[in-house]
Amino acid sequence: MNVPLTVNVPILGLELGSTRIKAVLTDEAGRVLAGGACDWENRLEGGFWTYSLEDVRAGVRAAWAALAADWQAKTGAPLTRVGAAGVSAMMHGYLPFDGAGRQLAAFRTWRNTTTEKAAAALTARFGFNIPQRWSVAHLYQAMLNGENHIKGIAFLTTLAGYVHWQLTGEKVLGVGDVSGMFPIDSGTCDYDAGMLASFDQLLAEAGHAFRLRDILPRVLPAGADAGRLTEAGARWLDPTGTLQPGAVMAPPEGDAGTGMAATNAVAARTGNVSAGTSVFAMAVLEQPLSRVYPEIDLVTTPTGRPVAMVHCNTCTSDLDAWVRLLGQMAEAAGAKLAKPALYDLFYQKALEGAPDCGGLVNFNCYSGEPVAGLSDGRPLLTRRPNGHLTLENFARVQLYSAMATLKLGMDILLEKEQVKLDRLLGHGGLFKTPVVGQRLLAGALGVPVSVMDTAGEGGPWGMALLALYRLRCAAGEAPALEDWLDSAIFADAAGSTIAPDEADRAGFDAFMKDYAACIPVEKAAGQALR
Repeated sequence: MNVPLTVNVPILGLELGSTRIKAVLTDEAGRVLAGGACDWENRLEGGFWTYSLEDVRAGVRAAWAALAADWQAKTGAPLTRVGAAGVSAMMHGYLPFDGAGRQLAAFRTWRNTTTEKAAAALTARFGFNIPQRWSVAHLYQAMLNGENHIKGIAFLTTLAGYVHWQLTGEKVLGVGDVSGMFPIDSGTCDYDAGMLASFDQLLAEAGHAFRLRDILPRVLPAGADAGRLTEAGARWLDPTGTLQPGAVMAPPEGDAGTGMAATNAVAARTGNVSAGTSVFAMAVLEQPLSRVYPEIDLVTTPTGRPVAMVHCNTCTSDLDAWVRLLGQMAEAAGAKLAKPALYDLFYQKALEGAPDCGGLVNFNCYSGEPVAGLSDGRPLLTRRPNGHLTLENFARVQLYSAMATLKLGMDILLEKEQVKLDRLLGHGGLFKTPVVGQRLLAGALGVPVSVMDTAGEGGPWGMALLALYRLRCAAGEAPALEDWLDSAIFADAAGSTIAPDEADRAGFDAFMKDYAACIPVEKAAGQALR
């Protein structure tokens, strides 16, 4: 997608992921022109996985500075303006503020599994699955805990909503991101009115004067007016004073929404798998599910279409740790490999492993994993004494464990609910090495998996596409998002599709039997290693 620069006013997409903050610039055809990024990490503080808002601002500025430097190196000119922009970030979590804009409690990210009581109570009350990581579950758990800050809340938002607020002064959120805060009525593209009223009863019973809608962001579909970059917002992003205000802003979205845009999976019967620090699969539904499943979230596309989502807290973190360890071993032996080569070697070895991993079982859980019924997570490798511990089997079991909990949830959609998908597209770090992750995931899920050449562009590119779509709508054009993506962005997109290999499929099923049998062992590890 990288081309010689031909535009003076590019489009900005910014995404705050779990381990990296990334920014890209595109032209008006969606082609990537420049990029920048910085690394950051969450911390476990006071019992919560969190990031400080100081780290948010510093990380965004660092990613912007890297982007601006890349632009200037390629054009010979400073980056002074963007025509349109959008902010995306990891979904869910809890960011409460008072009327003066002061943060009332530490940011509680999607990774926390501390709201089990609240999530279960709200699920039963609404007749709608409320996962532990959703904002309303965090709010209700804080109410149950009697936390004093509740009475002072004037605004509750997500990370993307917070950054957008700083850039524009607007307290809004894209419908896809909002759908991870509170249930959405796809017919109205707004909060579910009946569930809002039900939660307001809980607030009243607890003695709180505000209503839930009073503190939630205003809901916007893709293409809607989400404000403009203000002078203060330009300085928040670029303290050097080089960036000028005025950019048209798209509704801020969650990483699920940008993943759907980046894979052209916003129409019914399309789906995508985003596999990085966490892993989630999205299936755009033709009709409602037959019942409530605690393993399945019901969220929306950036335009409000209903989507079934399987979200798993950990994907590549444990795999990354093992690859680093093996890289250290290679370096100690005098055979240092560059990071991409090291990963490619590890992934290729996985293809040489036995389809069932030779009897090895691995849990990659860094935190709790509700899909598997785990309240705590501890990385764990186990095997029978007669298991075959080889490098090839070890590499394969690491990749299998990154997909295992996703398999548990997807089986509900594909087998119990008979959800039909015309295409399932993969993107994220798991697919950077060609073929391997794609082939093993196809075997795991029993469906063909496609990876487009644009898959490596990821979430920030998807957000840039949504910003470009907003620019088109602001200019008076109003095509449906799926039609615009098909015709303007993906008409000539290249990629590959891999069908399930029957040996891989049978091997993964054998692995999953052992995996399911060992879940009590993983639970015990979480209880023993505090």
